[in-house]
Parts: sequence; structure tokens; C-alpha cells
Amino acid sequence: MDIQVLYEDNHLLVVKKPPNVPVQADASGDEDLLTACKAYIKEKYQKPGEVYLGLVHRLDRPVGGVLVFARTSKAAARLTEQFSAHRAQKRYAAVVEGSAPGEGRLFDWLLKNEGTNTTSVVKEGTSGAKAARLSFRTLARTKGLSLLDVDLQTGRPHQIRVQLSHAGFPIRGDQRYNPAAKVGEQIRLWAYALTIAHPTLKEEMTFYALPPFEEFPTAVKYLPAFRACSAVYEDGDMLVVDKGPGTEVETDLVSELAPLCSPLYPVHRLDANTVGLVVLAKTEAAEAELSEAFARHETGKTYEAILAGVPEKREGTLVHYGLKDEEKSFMRLVPKDTPGALRMELSYRILETKAGLSKAEIRLLTGRTHQIRVQMAALGCPVLGDDKYGDREANRHFRQKRQQLLAKRLTLAGKTFTSIRELNINDYCKEDL
Repeated sequence: MDIQVLYEDNHLLVVKKPPNVPVQADASGDEDLLTACKAYIKEKYQKPGEVYLGLVHRLDRPVGGVLVFARTSKAAARLTEQFSAHRAQKRYAAVVEGSAPGEGRLFDWLLKNEGTNTTSVVKEGTSGAKAARLSFRTLARTKGLSLLDVDLQTGRPHQIRVQLSHAGFPIRGDQRYNPAAKVGEQIRLWAYALTIAHPTLKEEMTFYALPPFEEFPTAVKYLPAFRACSAVYEDGDMLVVDKGPGTEVETDLVSELAPLCSPLYPVHRLDANTVGLVVLAKTEAAEAELSEAFARHETGKTYEAILAGVPEKREGTLVHYGLKDEEKSFMRLVPKDTPGALRMELSYRILETKAGLSKAEIRLLTGRTHQIRVQMAALGCPVLGDDKYGDREANRHFRQKRQQLLAKRLTLAGKTFTSIRELNINDYCKEDL
């Protein structure tokens, strides 16, 4: 077996598991990864006798991706404890059938049938059933398929495969849990990232192995930047990404993307806690051209927001003038004739209202600092979760600490890009609130 080593030291051996290879010896008699890795260490380091290699977690036989072995018993004990306590973070990429929602959380009770080596979803209280939790975010969709980034919070047999199938989005090529899978088709499930604390250094380490999913080449390439964004589009001039919350464009975002694509030049900005589409240029010439397009308002920028309150008019255009306090990073509304005043214009349309909240579509006609947040607050319906310009009492009531603002669509250079992220007004109107 050709062992692809991702990292090794005196305590760890991290490898890329090939698909359709058992992690350890089983009844099939096929060559297994554990035995092959022991042989690799024995030969490389000329070890006499039996080589120790601790198995601390597993992947299903048909699944490929990152797998860590312990090279000492002390490392094995410490890593096993991390996995048992769910401190090790396992992320999977999955291609599923259908148009999956932007994000979701699944909680089920699973029961394994040892005789058939299958797992099923059962009712709570079923003897032997175990709780299973995972969350996912959809990164891309094409031709009736969706690419999911799955964060596994428990480690049950066949958990991702069973839960996604039960939710109506079976994994493509899954011979056990997808009735539409073709005979011989390869399952599209891959363990692309594993984060652990080094057993002796105590440092957090993340290892990556990218899946061979030809349906989503751009999204797959940028999977290692999962903490900051997902990729939407790439060509020779620009990279369009879907930014997550709490990410500063010019620092966090660029640094996360730098190992995957460099250089990169931001050509516009989003507030750190605003999520959605961001454009980065890949050359200085492209930066100048794209920046000019934004400056001349030759782009179309559409946002979605959850507002605290319901506007009197269901749609309209707002025009205000503001002065920015650079020191406090605050935009203050002023009369039109105030020296240095900046004109701000946007149009809005209310899509839905519920429980004193509104979901709005907002088209930005000028691009000023905090413009949407300032203007919607001036209308009397601030962005929910906005602590700077918003309604703090409403934010506390609805338990929102981050402005619920999404850069949903962007038209640039004749192309239109759409964020898969969604703002669902029902998420803020639960009974326990």
C-alpha cells in the first residue's frame, strides 16, 4: 500500500486513508491501513520486532480522508480521551442528493444492528439506542447535488450516512443508505480535516486531505479555509468567497486564504459580523479594475436582514447623509449641507414579518461604512443583533449578539453570485424566546 503521510513525529502518524481500505484487519482478509502503517514505520526506522501503533479512531471502509495513529501508548491514551470527550474536531465533506438547506443541525437516536452491520434511526427510549448529533453547512449546489461541510459532534457507526439519508439527503454513491446509488459507485464522503491537541506539546494542530469530488472543484480547493469562508467562484482575476461571522476581511480572511491562493487583494469590505459575499482580486491589475467598478457603483449588491420592528411601508428608498467618526468607527447622521457629509442611499423590500420582526431585502445604491445598519436604524427598524446602532432591548429579548445581515447577491463583471447562506425569520421566533 502506498502510504501518504500528512505528518509524523515520535508521537503521531497522520495519514491520508485511501477509500475502500479497512482501517484494521477484518473478515475480508484485505490489506488494512493499520498493518500497512506498521510496516511503513518498521522499514523507515528499521525497528526490530513488533511495531506499536495505537488505533484511536476509525473511518468507515469506503470513506477516505485524514486518520491519526498514536506511536506511543501515552499518546494513544491522551488521543483516545480527546475523541471520547469530543474535543477532537472532525470535519467531513459530503456530496448529497437534492438541494440541501443552507445549514442544519441533526439530532437522532441511532441503533446499530450488529448482524447486518447497519445503523438505523429509532425512537428515543429504544433499548441500546445512542444519541447522535451533527451540524452541516451547504457550500455549493449543482445539477441536483449539494456539497456539505459536516461537523461531527458524536461518533456513532455510519452516523453521517444514516442521519443525512434520514433527513432526505442521502450521500451520493452510498451503497447501504442511498437506494439510488449505482452498483460500484464510490461514496462521496470524505474526512477532510481533523483538529487535535498534540499529546505532548498540547498545541492544537489541524490536518487536511482534500476529497476528489470533481463536481465541486472550487469549493473543494478552499475547504481548509472553513473557519473563515467557503469559495463560490474563481478565475484568473478574482476569487469570490462566502464569508462567515466574526471574520475581518483584510486580516482574518486574507490570512486564512493565503496558503491556498496568494497574493489576494480585497476590493471591498464587509463588517466583521456581516456574513456573505466578498470579492478578492488575484493580481494588482485586477485589483485596480475591480476597485474602480465598486467606486463607480457598477456593481449590484443585494443584502438580506432581520429587522427589529416592522416598517410602516413595505418597500421604499431611503436617502440620508452621514459623517464618519474614524476614531470611534461610527457613522453619524447629519443635515445634507454639513461639510464633508456623505450621501447614503438604499432601497428595501419587506419579504416577511413575524413576532415583531421583519425579513428585508435591501439593495445598496451607495457604499458607506455601516450604511445599512445606520439607515435601517433611522427608519426605526434596526438590524437585529446590532449593538452599535440597534435596539439593545430587542437584541436581548431575541438573544442576538451579532447583526443579522447577509450579503446575499453580488453582480460584477457581467456575473451574478449568490450566497447559499440563509436568514430564516422562524429561527428568531421560537417559543422559548
